[in-house]
Amino acid sequence: MDVRNKRVIVLGMARSGIAAAKLLAKRGAIVTISDMKAEESFGGALDELRSLGCIFALGEGPQKYLADQDMMILSPGIPVAKPFVQEAIAAGIEVIGELELGARMMRGGLCAITGTNGKTTTTTLVGELFRATGRGTHVVGNIGYPITADAGEMTDDDLTVAEVSSYQCETISTFHPHVGAVLNITEDHIARHGSMQCYIDMKRRIFDRQTEADFAVFNYDDPTCHEMAKGLAAKIVWFSRTQQVPCGADVRDGVIMLNLEGEAKAICRVDEVFIPGPHNLENALAAVAIAGAMGVAPELMAPVLRTFRGVEHRIETVRVLGGVTWINDSKGTNVDSTLKAIATMTRPTVLILGGSDKGTSFDPLAEAIAAAPQIAHCVLVGDTAAQIRASLEKVGYKAISEADHDFDRCIALCREKALEGGCVLLSPACASFDMFKDFEDRGRIFKEKVMNL
Repeated sequence: MDVRNKRVIVLGMARSGIAAAKLLAKRGAIVTISDMKAEESFGGALDELRSLGCIFALGEGPQKYLADQDMMILSPGIPVAKPFVQEAIAAGIEVIGELELGARMMRGGLCAITGTNGKTTTTTLVGELFRATGRGTHVVGNIGYPITADAGEMTDDDLTVAEVSSYQCETISTFHPHVGAVLNITEDHIARHGSMQCYIDMKRRIFDRQTEADFAVFNYDDPTCHEMAKGLAAKIVWFSRTQQVPCGADVRDGVIMLNLEGEAKAICRVDEVFIPGPHNLENALAAVAIAGAMGVAPELMAPVLRTFRGVEHRIETVRVLGGVTWINDSKGTNVDSTLKAIATMTRPTVLILGGSDKGTSFDPLAEAIAAAPQIAHCVLVGDTAAQIRASLEKVGYKAISEADHDFDRCIALCREKALEGGCVLLSPACASFDMFKDFEDRGRIFKEKVMNL
């Protein structure tokens, strides 16, 4: 993709926006960077962009800078439906996201992983499986590392795995992964997309450019995945922890098996997979199917599965204090993810719930908590505390405390309610933007406060 002398406006100066602007400027584009935050808010983060000759349009909207632009790079946090984005499209400006830009400029093999839950763990694990081949490996996307940060340095022999969100799918057009995967689909991001069907349609867009030479990987145990797999050009590959699949990865007599070419090959025993829980077995099976489709030899996979320790903010043990284990699952940003975390708890657990509203119902979560004897108490915090309390009380669950928007009080309440030999689990079932920059910020602050107890 040649961007020399093209006028490009980059909207949103978070990590992906800064990386996109740097790549474009280094490739000879005339770059304008736009963000509603004032320049002083960024500290030294924009120094390199300034040295590259970027035009700053900070602390104001982008409307007056749209004239004569050839392209707009949109932050995933900005909906395409915004009026100024629609004005740009009507004016003939090509609007794409940072993921699309990076995919156009990258080299080597690409696989894309989406779904509601498990994306970060599976993407990271696939990256480790790729590294086991000895090839240059890039783990990028919604995982927190922009694809444009690496795209300019990739070689034809490199492998890239991208975690892809539904927000990013809004602004892809030529995006073409050799392997695309949907791990699962449950209700999420309805406030952004408007309906569950629209959310599903966004996820399915990663397969739009695939051909019969490509692979589409799906969860055999998820009915929505079966619907999504219909009518695709790519070869369908499945993974399942409960059933034998016609093509893909499954479990037989306690052993993970991979069958892509008519012959099932043993990878390792289920009890050898280091990361715990049935949801992580699904993640491991998905990673095996994806890596196999990308050409990773089965004999390289077992050592990785035996040693991979998971990712930060996903059922991560922080410390044991006074016989209580504190666990950071800040990545639990929706109901289904928190349900999976609850299922891994085997001791009396104080559960921290609440955050910013994504427009989903908490009733299924409340029903599961009421039926889970290991959840001894719930501490509610943030914007959704009242909604979650209402759902819990509806099913007769009364072991509830509230901390409003005070995270210190939340942790103090947890310490008060926790039983020796039990756990405190931060798995909020909500986004974090009411009190924190993002789920990573929430998780790190939680860990800092717990380590300082």
